[in-house]
Order: sequence, then structure tokens, then C-alpha cells
Amino acid sequence: MRAGPSGAAGDPVGAAQLPEPYRRGDPAIRRASLALFLAGVAVFALLYSTQPLLPELSRRFVVSPAAASLSVSLTTLTLAVGLLVAGPFSERYGRTRLVLVSLAAATVLGFACAAAPTWPLLLAARSLQGLALAGLPAVAVAYLSEELHPEVAGQATGFYVGGNALGGMAGRLLSGALADLGGWRLALAGIAVLGAACTVAVVVLLPASRRFVAVQPGLATLVTNSRRVLSDPVLLGLYALAALLMGAFVSVFNALGFRLESPPYGLSPALAGLVFLVYALGSVASTTAGRLADRLGRRTVVPACTAVMLLGLLGTAAGPLVLVVVALAVMTVGFFGAHGVASGWVAARARAGGRATAQAASAYLFAYYVGSSVAGTAAGGAWSGRGWPGVLLLTGTLVVAGCLVALGLARSTSLRPGNPPVAG
Repeated sequence: MRAGPSGAAGDPVGAAQLPEPYRRGDPAIRRASLALFLAGVAVFALLYSTQPLLPELSRRFVVSPAAASLSVSLTTLTLAVGLLVAGPFSERYGRTRLVLVSLAAATVLGFACAAAPTWPLLLAARSLQGLALAGLPAVAVAYLSEELHPEVAGQATGFYVGGNALGGMAGRLLSGALADLGGWRLALAGIAVLGAACTVAVVVLLPASRRFVAVQPGLATLVTNSRRVLSDPVLLGLYALAALLMGAFVSVFNALGFRLESPPYGLSPALAGLVFLVYALGSVASTTAGRLADRLGRRTVVPACTAVMLLGLLGTAAGPLVLVVVALAVMTVGFFGAHGVASGWVAARARAGGRATAQAASAYLFAYYVGSSVAGTAAGGAWSGRGWPGVLLLTGTLVVAGCLVALGLARSTSLRPGNPPVAG
């Protein structure tokens, strides 16, 4: 990693010494984008490593589908809690160090999960892993908005979210394939190896923060920043959108493994895991949506992507497997497009309003993962009670509510630094 102006990677500098942000064509943009892309791959592969294993975990530990889903939901819940600490921590101590510590700790805990001898210990290790994983999502978008010029920040943010999508896909595919070869322990160990490789790459590639300025420590500052990021109606709408869409998205994939391994499909974990190839489309969608948002505006792109997600979700009611997969692909495109643009919108809105960027991003992701935890666990009960129609009723309600929120955001006003609100 490259040293910042202070001479140490990640050290804050004074506001008067801040260099210009990286502009289009600067090699540092490619390094930063690739580093955070790979960090996103590691985080989301580790985070959702047990999702394709839920049916096997249910059988091996003799627990219900709802209980098995706790291996995902507890991890996302503790990640959400960790964001409340990681965001303010990064405002004081910097971005890049926190990213590296987060990745390293989460990888070590990944190996601990693979070795867990009992169900309670596996859940405990997964819970700790969620806390460790909070470092990257808490600061990644804030880092990009600080270090990159606005003309390229949207595209870079979309690329980072694309890494999230690719990590989710690669982790689930690798986990499912390794589970067929050697069971769930081999699957989790293989994901931990992937996390270790990505961590090494991030250490080499990620440029140090150059434009980070530390905030004053203390409870009063934390309370003030929290109040400010919770007082803007647009930010609150974006938080609500994150909770609704992520809750629906994770619910679908939590229940999907049980559906695909049951009649009439009867797929093995490896074959069922192949459906996660649709995540590759999510990677493309988030990057493309970022470019469209730079050209057409976020208020146009977010509602359109949310509507696409709803269309795909409804399509999963089809019976033939090929139609189910196509519908999942459409849903994935809509979700990652909306999330990629909305997450960048949070950072831009916070900076324009003079709010703590990382704290606003943490609030967004807190809502995102709380929605995932609550709805993801509810999906297990919905599947046990009413099968796929029950899952559709739960998730459809969430996405329809998300569409209404997105339409409200489309009518909101934008902020310009130093100026009062103007028409969006």
C-alpha cells in the first residue's frame, strides 16, 4: 500500500493539505477500484458461505429450516451491529487500516467456522465473523467518495458493489461444489482460503487514504453525527429502501436451496448452487446502473431498478426450472442496480449536506442487514408453513413497499454543497 501525505498508510491529514481527488485516467483509480472489488468478493463470499449449505446443515445438526437460516441471519445481524461501531471508528482513525483488519479477522474466523464441533459453536463463530466483516462495508463507499472525483465515483462504487455480487456468487458456487466433494466443513474452509487470497491482494493494491480528515473524538460528536444522518428525509428513505429490498432478496435465496432440493427438482447442493451464477448479472447491473445514474440521475435509475426487481420476483412463481432461473436473473439485475446506485446516493447526499459520510453509509448498511436478518429468518418459517407461495407473499410485500419508497425518492430534492436544496 502506498503511504499517504503523512508518511503512513491510512494516516489522516489536515484539511489544508488535502490533495486533489483522483480524476479519470489516474492509475490509482484502477488500483482502488480493483482492491475494493476484491475486498467485496471476500466479504460477501464469507458472509453468505452457509446459504447454499442450509439444507445440509439442517440435516447434519437436526435443526429446522428456520433454525438453519440463523447461520446466515445471525451473521448479517452482528454485521449490522458492527457497522454502528465501525463507521464512527473510521471517522476518527481512518479507512484503510480498518478494511485490512476486518478482512484478516473475518478470514481467521472463517477457518474457525469450518472447525466448529457443535451447532451453537458454529453460530457463535458466525456471529463473531459478522462483527469482523463490518469494517469493509462501513467505509468502502466513504473511501471512494473521498478519494475519487465525482465524475468517476459513481462508476467506481458500482464496480465495488459488483465485487459484492461476484463474491456472493463465487462463494455460493464454491461452497456448494465443495459440499458435494467433502461436506460442509470443506466448503467453509474453501471459502476461508478465498478470503485469505483476496486479503493479500487488497494489502498490495489499495492506495492509502489521502483526503481523510479525522473528526474530533467523543460521545457528543458521535451523537451529533448520528442525529444529522438520521434527520434527512432522503437518507431515511434510502435506509428504508435498503431494508426492504435486501430483506426480500436474501429471503428468496435462503428458501431457494430448500425448494431446489425438494420435488419436483431434486437437485444436489452443487447443482442447486449453479443458480447463483445469476449473481454475475448483478455485478454487471450495478456497474451499468452506476454509469446510468451519472448520466440520467439517481432519481430515475433507482425506481426503474426496483420495478425490475419486482418483475423478476413475481416470475419465480413459474414451475419450469428454466423460467425460475430467468426470473431470478431479472430479480438480481434489479436488486443490484438499485443497491449500487442507492449506496452511492447515500454517500453523495451526506457529503453535500455536510454530514459524516461513513456514519451515513453505516446507517444505510445497518438497515440493509437488519432487513436481511429479520426477513431472512422469516423466510424459513414461510417455506415450512406454505412453501414457495408463502415466500412470495413475504418477499412480494417487501418489494412493493420498496417500489413506493423509490417513487417517493424520485420526487425528492437534491443538495449542492454550500447551497440550499434545489429541485432534483
